[in-house]
Amino acid sequence: MARFSLPGACRDGPEGPSCPSGPAPPTQRRPKGRRRSHRHGRPGHVEGRIPDLLSTSAIHSGEDNVENCGDPRPRPEGGHLMPEANADAIWDSTLSILRRDDTVSQRVMALLTLSRLMAVVADTALLAVPSTSAKELIENRIAGSLKAALSEATGKDLRFAVTVDESLLLEGDDEDEAPAPPLTSSSTARSAHPVDNDVDSSTGDVHTPPFRRGRGSVLPSEPASGRPALPSSSTPDSAASAASRLGRGEDEFHGSAADDPSAYAGMSALSGASAPSPGPAPRRPAPAGGASPLGEDSRLNSKYTFDTFVIGSSNRFAQAAASAVAETPAKAYNPLFIYGGSGLGKTHLLHAVGHYAQSLYPDVVVRYVNSEEFTNEFINSVQSGQFGKAQEFQRRYRDIDILLIDDIQFLQRAPETMEAFFHTFNTLYNSDKQIVITSDLPPKELGGFEDRMRSRFEMGLMTDVQPPDLETRIAILRKKVAQENTGEVPHEVLEYIASHIATNIRELEGALIRVQALHSLSRQPMDVTLAESVLKDLLSHDDGAQITASTIIAQTATYFGLSVEEIVGTGRSRRLVSARQIGMYLCRELTDMPLIRIGEEFGGRDHTTVMHANKKISELMKERRAIFNQVTELTARIKSSSSSARQ
Repeated sequence: MARFSLPGACRDGPEGPSCPSGPAPPTQRRPKGRRRSHRHGRPGHVEGRIPDLLSTSAIHSGEDNVENCGDPRPRPEGGHLMPEANADAIWDSTLSILRRDDTVSQRVMALLTLSRLMAVVADTALLAVPSTSAKELIENRIAGSLKAALSEATGKDLRFAVTVDESLLLEGDDEDEAPAPPLTSSSTARSAHPVDNDVDSSTGDVHTPPFRRGRGSVLPSEPASGRPALPSSSTPDSAASAASRLGRGEDEFHGSAADDPSAYAGMSALSGASAPSPGPAPRRPAPAGGASPLGEDSRLNSKYTFDTFVIGSSNRFAQAAASAVAETPAKAYNPLFIYGGSGLGKTHLLHAVGHYAQSLYPDVVVRYVNSEEFTNEFINSVQSGQFGKAQEFQRRYRDIDILLIDDIQFLQRAPETMEAFFHTFNTLYNSDKQIVITSDLPPKELGGFEDRMRSRFEMGLMTDVQPPDLETRIAILRKKVAQENTGEVPHEVLEYIASHIATNIRELEGALIRVQALHSLSRQPMDVTLAESVLKDLLSHDDGAQITASTIIAQTATYFGLSVEEIVGTGRSRRLVSARQIGMYLCRELTDMPLIRIGEEFGGRDHTTVMHANKKISELMKERRAIFNQVTELTARIKSSSSSARQ
């Protein structure tokens, strides 16, 4: 994420961010006797004046990811909180918009429901979140999506600032509030013995989760190997005896969801579990060092599952291997190394492994990461000079059960990061934790990697994915139509598209989007003639010339009468933002660059900003003829420019 030096900007120190104006004031507590609002189960607003709170909060533009403690622009003096009903209504609308955003995980949504909008001052929305880890998660993961949702909910372009209010996690203590329902014997039993959550109510069987958080943790059933056990059943004498047999006594758990309701909310949302009965929430293991699980996120895309993966002769073996890994982690194939060209479904398989494993074993801790994101996080932990940051980095990637790392080939540009990954790999492998890796090349052809690293990639199973055949490509398009629910597309149209785009699934789906967009805009019949008119421009300069991000950015700037510096800069006018988003969309469709690299090319923006741009332009192409024409004309210019440069 790009950081810009602005007047009064925060500085990271041993005790966290600090501002030139002095330390942030402590969270102001509600005077005794003042009624706390519980609309939607959230506490009332934090008392305080908005200018004071804004001076100690990072301001985030989302699209530009600017962090600033002392925004140099003037703010209204003595601004106060807006009426609670207005703030709640805006926040409810924002949450509704985010729930439709596939880039926002269920766990993040659980955190957002515990947060609240305090006020909108000028062009800045001030949010209160329950913890520092929740603040970091929101700022680092969904800045672009949150900014877009706030702007849509209010009808104006907003930035946002995040402040921590721990009272959002506190129970109301006013005398005029209704007391909590009394505990029942059943709810007490559930909270006293966390193993009860694994008991099948119909049979009394205890389903043993195969994983425990933390390095080298083992189950008594396999004390020597430490490998994850498959689900098994036994007849428990009692919940206490079951807990004893499984080694999950209360004394083994160092963190409690009861102490952190937001952590339990995120966990429940992710696993699909229902809310607990009144009383102490079931415990779950905490990460090493006692860190809150609030900041943990598997980073899985909800669209990429085995159900949505189209199997053909080109990927059948890779899909079977990935499925086996999810069913028996660290037993079937470890590591699993999947390689093949760009846009052939490798990333889809990675996410599918994570989703399937989580559905089988709710306690499994999964982490998906792109190699460039891994590199950025490692560099940040080293450059901070703080021992705690380095420990946090190690915990994030070692205290897990399944590591899914995408595009490993990009590590070759960062030798120090490669060394860090080497030790991470060894730690996970020696602890019998599953590793799944994707690359555009097989291990032997990976340049820049030491032999010791390549040999480790080859220790498990290597499988490739090939470009799909015509039948598979048609099936991919048919499933895409069904998923998007955008109306029927005749078979002959799907066949025409599939027969002309054979090597990249991303470009294949992009062509379908363009055909659907022109059909929606022009009301022409959905037939082969329509598809021909769309693909004529798309394929006219398709001679295999490599298209780069720099070419796309330069052509986009020229087309819109802007400079390259403006496209990658911090400007946020409507015309500039639209051009930038179209450029990001075309980078996603016409190149094999991962989201993180596209964000870096566009001024160091967050990958969620790229995802938002891709989704928005895809939708606008079907609604606005001007956007469709701009994308079509720019595509032709970009391909023509790339072809000329090749000659």
